[in-house]
Amino acid sequence: MAKSLQEQLMGAGLVDNKKAKSIKQQQRKQKKQQPKGQAVVDENKTRIEQERQDKVEKDRALNKQIKAQADEKAVIAQIKQLIASNRIKPESDDLGYQFADGAKIQKIYVSALLQTQLAKGLVAIVKSGGNYILVPKVISEKIAQRDVSFIIPLKLTENVEENEDDPYADYKIPDDLMW
Repeated sequence: MAKSLQEQLMGAGLVDNKKAKSIKQQQRKQKKQQPKGQAVVDENKTRIEQERQDKVEKDRALNKQIKAQADEKAVIAQIKQLIASNRIKPESDDLGYQFADGAKIQKIYVSALLQTQLAKGLVAIVKSGGNYILVPKVISEKIAQRDVSFIIPLKLTENVEENEDDPYADYKIPDDLMW
């Protein structure tokens, strides 16, 4: 009942027996020329393979992003641990020490010893959770290696340049000057 396409074309008179035999011979030759086990390249297979490769690349990028976030959280946890274990608590808070945090002037109360250590750069100020905490210089350097945004930069008195033309060079500004 069901006729092949070749029989239908021959019945319609579009193809004769000679042409049909030559087409069959060409198809057999093509099949024999292909090595055994090698299938005809199928567009669907290539499309599926491409989709799989795209998914693998997308998964790699997502994993890389998740790992970066985890590394960032680990660094912040290390910094918080360094601050918590090495914080310096002032014995007395009689003197106010003013410093610049960005565009704002902040003030913390410290002892006279801590004030001179801050001025010389032996003690540093770090910002953690909105609070300002004093830590030794060595710890502040370790924190700066991980994330410099936690460190409050201080202007040290040792690094002040002397200008020969300065008319006020003879007048030294005290460290404890309050404005």
